[in-house]
Amino acid sequence: MAGQFHFDPSTYDELVQREVPAYHRLQAAVAAAAGDFDATRVLELGTGTGETLRRVVAQHPDAMFVGIDESDNMLSYAREAVPAADLRVARLQDRLPAGEFDLVFSALAVHHLDALEKADLFRRIASQLRPGGRFVLGDLIVPDDPADVVTEIEDDYDKPSSATDQLRWLTDAGLGASLTWREKDLAVLVADQPA
Repeated sequence: MAGQFHFDPSTYDELVQREVPAYHRLQAAVAAAAGDFDATRVLELGTGTGETLRRVVAQHPDAMFVGIDESDNMLSYAREAVPAADLRVARLQDRLPAGEFDLVFSALAVHHLDALEKADLFRRIASQLRPGGRFVLGDLIVPDDPADVVTEIEDDYDKPSSATDQLRWLTDAGLGASLTWREKDLAVLVADQPA
């Protein structure tokens, strides 16, 4: 998404809504996929200002939430929105917070990783999902039909992959993965750890 790495937390939500036409529908689809699942320990990757976090916390009000983002400025907004969450500065390429998680979710963050980094992240997520756990990924993808590209990207910062490639990497990580929602160049993938 154009200019995201120069974001101002106070205007970020407005920016992303303008640049991602189906932003609210994507958020609803991520929350729905994360919400129909029992979870007591939850990890968010790329917390940003806390928009997705707020929606998933509403689905799991008694769960313990950990979130990571590379921007402490963005996390300051998320901390105000969800003060009980344990929010930490870290990159998606870094070691994930320790322990097992029932649920891991991410919205509009993983597309900043290249193919090898995505595959590595998916393996690391799989290693920390408890048996029966779930990973929900809502993100920008490379659509099959070029006419479906509606989100402006910057080549040196945005590195979307196809849904097919990401489903393969999730499967290679040992997860049962499926595409549960798609609109143009956005998709929600759900990957479950075998029980």
